Amino acid sequence: MRTLSYNLEKHKASGELVELAEKLDLDFLCLQEADTLALPDELGPMHLAEATQRNRLGLAIYHRKDRFEAQASQAFALKKSLHDRVARPAAERLLASRMLDTESGREFIVASFHAAPLTALNSLRRAQIAAAHAQIEELGPELPHLMVGDYNYPIFKNSLSNRIAKSGYDLSLSDSLTYTRYKFFRGHFDFATSARLSIDSVTTLPQGASDHMAILVTSKLPESDEQHVIRAARPQPRGRANGWFRSAR
Repeated sequence: MRTLSYNLEKHKASGELVELAEKLDLDFLCLQEADTLALPDELGPMHLAEATQRNRLGLAIYHRKDRFEAQASQAFALKKSLHDRVARPAAERLLASRMLDTESGREFIVASFHAAPLTALNSLRRAQIAAAHAQIEELGPELPHLMVGDYNYPIFKNSLSNRIAKSGYDLSLSDSLTYTRYKFFRGHFDFATSARLSIDSVTTLPQGASDHMAILVTSKLPESDEQHVIRAARPQPRGRANGWFRSAR
């Protein structure tokens, strides 16, 4: 599966999306800092699974429409930073979609994540990451999942990786930095965390209109497992108090 994660920097890079989807033969496209009201339902070969509604600059997930179906989507409000409380840029920092591979009948979860900005402490971002993983598990218990996005965590990633590994997840960085615009804020801001699937590669794409570089994550599901195959009349997950639930478009 080929998943692109891109922080559009206040929607500045939105004009690049169709070309990226077609050129890279994407299966999934996960966006951050998108003007969700301006996003089309279709981007070339991709269909909008869902976008957040309460953010000034929000999250969105697109999927390749000839193979994958979005079964359900949910957005979550995570622990707020001081910046969130004052400027209110993001009420929801996680958007997750439970997907069905129509060829194999297998389910998994794709999620777009945007952590609190650098004005917050790393401890807050770690709490947001842990909460995001827990919410994904609620949406699809024991399903393979991939969460990509802007983690705003350019330093001390070895410590973060160890913490994530202890909780049963993997952290995957790209082959080069994803943010280089300012001398003192360079690093891997954008990366992936995952569970129950394998990451083949994470590649940083050339700089576009955004201050972030997009990353392309190539992953694959584990060998066939009955518990990951969709079953008829499977109950839908219920919405939680700190998020909302609705079926995909």
